Amino acid sequence: MKVYLDMVGCRLNQSEIESYARQFRAAGHTLTPTPEGADLVVVNTCAVTAAAASDSRQKIRQAQRAGAQQIVVTGCWSTLQPRSAASLPGVTRVVPNRLKDRLVPDLLQMPQEIFDLEPLARQPIPGARLRTRAFVKVQDGCDNRCTFCITTLARGAGRSRPIPAVLTDVRGCLEGGAQEIVLTGVHLGSWGQDLSPRQSLRHLVQAILSETDTPRLRFSSLEPWDLDDSFFELWQDRRLCRHLHLPLQSGCAATLRRMARQTTPETFTSLVAAARASIPGVAVTTDVIAGFPGEDESEFEESLQFIKAMQFAGGHVFTYSARPGTVAARLPAQVPHPVRKERSARLRQALAEAARVFREGFLGAELAVLWESATSLDPSGWQVSGLSDNALRVRARVPSRLWNEITLVRLIALEGDELIGTIVESI
Repeated sequence: MKVYLDMVGCRLNQSEIESYARQFRAAGHTLTPTPEGADLVVVNTCAVTAAAASDSRQKIRQAQRAGAQQIVVTGCWSTLQPRSAASLPGVTRVVPNRLKDRLVPDLLQMPQEIFDLEPLARQPIPGARLRTRAFVKVQDGCDNRCTFCITTLARGAGRSRPIPAVLTDVRGCLEGGAQEIVLTGVHLGSWGQDLSPRQSLRHLVQAILSETDTPRLRFSSLEPWDLDDSFFELWQDRRLCRHLHLPLQSGCAATLRRMARQTTPETFTSLVAAARASIPGVAVTTDVIAGFPGEDESEFEESLQFIKAMQFAGGHVFTYSARPGTVAARLPAQVPHPVRKERSARLRQALAEAARVFREGFLGAELAVLWESATSLDPSGWQVSGLSDNALRVRARVPSRLWNEITLVRLIALEGDELIGTIVESI
């Protein structure tokens, strides 16, 4: 059977379709780079914003127009709106989030134990999902109650995968040639709190670093209140990527309280200062919401100035999108859409300027880069693009094709969002 896998949304969704890919291949099926000609299409949906929900429906419709014989839908949007998902043309099955880890064995009518007997070697998913980094799901669900978040309703309570299961997945990814492991979860920093005996994310990281030979290990996103200064001691192992994505959501204390975020501008500032003191060259990136209910011009200005002062290495700005069922959707003083968009643009501009300054700080430096794409230019060479451990996008011209390899690169220029480099040596 020919299978096409697609998704919308976060790195956790990406890790889940990578797991499906390993299972389908282990059962003898073939993955295709496009939905055309596929016997089965699996779409992992997202509901974090109205736009993500719309994109999820579009993916399903595209698969149907491509002639897919079966379309199976899972993920947050289809879990929250199962009837709407099932009514879309071509959809033959809707798998709720609570059953999605069994999606492949249930579809193939095979016992789960068959897939658990030995590590399943990872191969990159063909087509648009071709990646050199492997995303490994270590946690699901969330016990926080941020007032804007629909994910807690769709994903349920926080659940941690035990260390042996995670190590099995990591080893399978490494056997498949992955040069970087990215740990993912809805509330990644809470890993281990539900296990008996209780553990912490530090224990998981130490196990991966000590029991596997992963070249690089990266975190997807960490809530700031899950970390303390001692956590940064882990970076004594240079295989841990110098990149911390710490969602802030707002730089205004009053807005953070309405969001029910368990942080303040002061504690966030102290945490970032400790990270930068312990991890030279660390990239600290963030998420910010523009136009949250009740955010007047004064609150927005306070948030904007705080974000500028933090000197982030980059970030994502989300224009507030009211999600039915969340507390924030019922709050008074909803910000008009044109105002939300205008504030979103100002936040993006501030983060873009901070990111440029961060990149400029590495001109002349030598960094290890994992090459993720290669384009043939002419008979004399290739253009390659990759990522440093501290999240810098680097481009270089090389005489032969480099892909899924880590090399030392000297950074010599900045063009737009990319640094230009020259190869120093392979690592």
